[in-house]
Amino acid sequence: MTDDFEDHCWKDVITPDLLDIYAQYRRNVFVGPAPALLAVDLYEVVYNGGPRPPSELAKTFPNSCGEYAHAAIEPTQRLFAAARVAGLPIFYSTGDTRAESRPHAIAATKRKRPPVNPADYAIRPEFKPQPHDVVITKQRASVVFGTPLSARLTQLGVQTLIICGESTSGCVRATAVDAYSYGFHVVLVEQCCFDRSLLSHKINLFDVHHKYADVMHVDEVVEHLAGLQARKAS
Repeated sequence: MTDDFEDHCWKDVITPDLLDIYAQYRRNVFVGPAPALLAVDLYEVVYNGGPRPPSELAKTFPNSCGEYAHAAIEPTQRLFAAARVAGLPIFYSTGDTRAESRPHAIAATKRKRPPVNPADYAIRPEFKPQPHDVVITKQRASVVFGTPLSARLTQLGVQTLIICGESTSGCVRATAVDAYSYGFHVVLVEQCCFDRSLLSHKINLFDVHHKYADVMHVDEVVEHLAGLQARKAS
């Protein structure tokens, strides 16, 4: 059992009595075999308004994660670079913006639905998909629900899903739980996930870490992927 199981961003909000309650979930964490990278909803709309607090952007850009989205760009670029060097399959998700695919009763969450601008759902240029990458469109929060993702992963022999993106409490969490339910080993990269609320981000990472996924620091994951590449080259 690792000593740093709780060495994460939630340390300032999780009380000792809660740690005692969740002690039964302590275990070794790791990047499992045959990994793929999944970038959840790294599209333009969540960066709107620039690196400002989401509370300042809510009226003008209600879908923006503001400063939290922008703070995650550099570590996520590092994660992508390591995954590409290691030869991992790379998947992205984005919203399905086609009118015929968006019936009134179908939405990712219960929030009010603003008019859809397809440009808002283009992948951010810093993470531009490459020719062999796969972009999955979805209608619900989970990238696994109602999409061909799990079939594609099975065909490739993927056993581990490394997840980054947003929002931690929404689409990232839903995807992690569904992927775990399908039998994949799930890793969430802490510095590469983000939300509109820092509290929601921390609480959901804590909960998912104890129940469904291994939350790991970006440096740990990058180091592991570098090791994979070194073993392939030797």
